[in-house]
Amino acid sequence: MRKWVLSGILASEEMYLSHLGAILLPMKPLRAAATTSQPMLTIQQIETIFFKVTELHEIHKDFYDALLPRVQEWSHNQCVGDLFQKLFCFALSCLGPYALMNLSPSALLYKPVDRVTRSTLVLHDLLKHTPSSHPDYPLLQDALRISQNFLSSINEEITPRRQSMTVKKGENRQLMRDCFMVELVEGSRKLRHVFLFTDLLLCAKLKKQTAGKGQQYDCKWYIPLSDLTFQTIEDSEATPIPQVQEEEIDAMKIRISQIKNEIQREKRTTKGGKAIERFKKKLSEQESLLLLMSPSMAFRVANRNGKGFTFLISSDYERAEWREIIREQQKKCDFSLTSLELQMLTNSCVKLQTVHTIPMTMNKEEDESSGLYGFLNVIVHSASGLKQSLNLYCTLEVDSFGYFVNKAKTRVYRDSTEPNWNEEFEIELEGSQTLRLLCYEKCYNKAKQNREDGENTDRIMAKGQIQLDPQTLQTKDWQRTVITMNGIEVKLSMKFTSREFSLKRMPSRKQSGVFGVKISVVTKRERSKVPLIVKQCVEEIERRGMEEVGIYRVSGVATDIQALKAAFDANNKDVSVMMSEMDVNAIAGTLKLYFRELPEPLFTDDLYPNFAGGIALSDSVAKESCMLHLLLSLPEPNLVTFLFLLDHLKRIADNESVNKMSFHNLATVFGPTLLRPSEKDSKIPANATQPITMNDNWSLEVMSQVQVLLYFLQLQSIPTPDSKRQSILFSTEV
Repeated sequence: MRKWVLSGILASEEMYLSHLGAILLPMKPLRAAATTSQPMLTIQQIETIFFKVTELHEIHKDFYDALLPRVQEWSHNQCVGDLFQKLFCFALSCLGPYALMNLSPSALLYKPVDRVTRSTLVLHDLLKHTPSSHPDYPLLQDALRISQNFLSSINEEITPRRQSMTVKKGENRQLMRDCFMVELVEGSRKLRHVFLFTDLLLCAKLKKQTAGKGQQYDCKWYIPLSDLTFQTIEDSEATPIPQVQEEEIDAMKIRISQIKNEIQREKRTTKGGKAIERFKKKLSEQESLLLLMSPSMAFRVANRNGKGFTFLISSDYERAEWREIIREQQKKCDFSLTSLELQMLTNSCVKLQTVHTIPMTMNKEEDESSGLYGFLNVIVHSASGLKQSLNLYCTLEVDSFGYFVNKAKTRVYRDSTEPNWNEEFEIELEGSQTLRLLCYEKCYNKAKQNREDGENTDRIMAKGQIQLDPQTLQTKDWQRTVITMNGIEVKLSMKFTSREFSLKRMPSRKQSGVFGVKISVVTKRERSKVPLIVKQCVEEIERRGMEEVGIYRVSGVATDIQALKAAFDANNKDVSVMMSEMDVNAIAGTLKLYFRELPEPLFTDDLYPNFAGGIALSDSVAKESCMLHLLLSLPEPNLVTFLFLLDHLKRIADNESVNKMSFHNLATVFGPTLLRPSEKDSKIPANATQPITMNDNWSLEVMSQVQVLLYFLQLQSIPTPDSKRQSILFSTEV
């Protein structure tokens, strides 16, 4: 054991010597240049930067050279206490001035003192395994006394126990908040654990755990709150935020869903064991990756010297929370931190942390809710309590896979102390447990916000959240509620529909309309190849919605959508006038609703299993042949309508740089809408040993529907209906 302990200190000393050697390399040329007419640094600056480094290198080199042969020629009676005595006597005479200085990282390297601390711990370990009758025992005890006297002299006024949690005046340094965040470092995403104390912001990295050791943090940087400022994209040399493809994000969600299914399957078939632990480890890895890749909204801070640091978060709500709590602490903080205190503070973070796991990891008991899956209809009624007239609008966020996503936005209600929006939104929930609401003052005089960066020039007036209680929302009635925040009250109504009911295709009893009526019936009645509702909605969207950010993804106002639905069903001649006066997202919502309410999907119930099988083929030639054959096997109204819609969606994607709607985004929105079969024909894949639950939106079935539409969107050319019989490709059965 003694030899093992000493082998560890040898390896550590070897690394420390290489660090000191690297520091010494530039010293000679810098010292030589200091005597020329154009010195890079003055002699005094060189003395400060390279303070005692030469002496330290010599002392530790002598210690290493003397210890190495003794360990190599080890015997039971071998003594090393004299070497530690010599090391400490020489090192402490060299480090004496450190005891009189404030050891901040900007002034001096604190490593030399850290080496004494480490060596003292080694002495404790050696004494533990050295019998008191051993000749080395008194030598080691004396060496320990020398080192402890030195360490206690460095900070006599602060006891080691209090050191990590006090500021200079003796006031308590408290942890206000901590969480996992993504930092943007030279264009790369890095997972960090951020700690906000009453007087500083500390960014740390969790070290890799070594055998037998607990968690440890490594401080990457810190900013005293008194020196911290918030940066916008305008006053920072912002590096572009690396965007992650939607396909990659969805693939991670798929893997997470599959692993959760596997865990549940294992729990049903076995009593736990190694398999479940293995799946949980995989789940944690995937969720860490999702947390790392998903956020794209910048949260920038800078220190007094203007050096900026960028975090990526997913929600404006979280960014506002961090700013608020930091500003509150800045009013009363007083800062002092030596480098030794910094090290001890970082070490204490393991015990202080309140967030031990990444947000997505499910550490729930079996009987706890896993969140709601389905559709939440929310009516934002009105706001009261404003002290002055403002241009106000609200946004709604819900959690999905552990992070929050913006789902809806009301119109701006102009110049009022009591805005009345009365707007309804339909929001899809994926294991959601919380609804957040943010109220913004619209600032028209500011420069146009940089949408890609996510920096909003509008001012957050208030924010609040409510828990989505499954028991309350399971009733089919509207639930009225009030969110109180910063003296402002916002009235809401909510109604939840579980996925089991929201995904049903319900044929309309009124066959004279267009919603819920077979597409062949509508086209025959209208004497058209494509239903007029599809043509009119597409024309209006192409007229003024091609550059609308999130077109087809952002929820339209439900009351406007219902008004348009009623107008189309009644064959209202003024429907085009109504559309021209409505928000373009409501028109997009009406078009999606039309396809969603078809009694049979556009791709038909009969052919759906074949499309699902065709998209799974691995041979690209066979896949193209099969998919095109199936497509051209659709009834003519279905085929022509789909090709018309497909051309439109491709034109939408041509404007992706502005509207942020890629092929994959469009496929995610329209895939289930166009392909999801009627409930009587919805089949669970034959190879699945357990049913895919309705609680898993990113199930294999849904992803298959997305992939089918994505395939046709990415296909360069599709034969027209007129040429299908002449095509050689379809001359044989596939």
